[in-house]
Amino acid sequence: MTTLHWGCVADDFTGATDLAGNLATAGWRTAVLTGVSAEDHALTGIDAAVIALKTRTAPRAEAIGESLHALRWLQRAGAQRYYFKYCSTFDSTSEGNIGPVLDALIDDLSAPRAVVVPSFPDTGRTVYQGHLFVGDQLLSASPMRHHPLTPHDRIRCPRPAGGAEPSSCLLGEPRGSTRRR
Repeated sequence: MTTLHWGCVADDFTGATDLAGNLATAGWRTAVLTGVSAEDHALTGIDAAVIALKTRTAPRAEAIGESLHALRWLQRAGAQRYYFKYCSTFDSTSEGNIGPVLDALIDDLSAPRAVVVPSFPDTGRTVYQGHLFVGDQLLSASPMRHHPLTPHDRIRCPRPAGGAEPSSCLLGEPRGSTRRR
């Protein structure tokens, strides 16, 4: 039986394929699953499983429930490490799903902390001094502020729009330092 090194939950299909591509580029044999069924599937020859959900804009309770269902599926599959891939512009709904989902995953894993890195440099999403950038523009000045599903005009990490931040996390800072929120 192959060891499942990474069990990943993504809040949308695009994020799942972005993450899967990065894992595969790093040499991990990776599969993307579109949701999970009630039955467990053998993940023969796979180092990383990425479950693509549709929770980015779902109602909060639904997003939490589906994410926990995916996590428990990955636990039954024997995943050793867990990764929650959320939108690289750190948005979700106006109520914010990212923080509540992350809190639920942390609680379910009984994890003392989680490292949160609200960026994705491969797609031009970076954070500098707490401000989220899209390319060389602040998110608030970029065309992304008018996103059709999740419009927003201000993101200051670790206080993203709509209370989307988790209640307890370590925020990745420049030069490798971390600070507890």
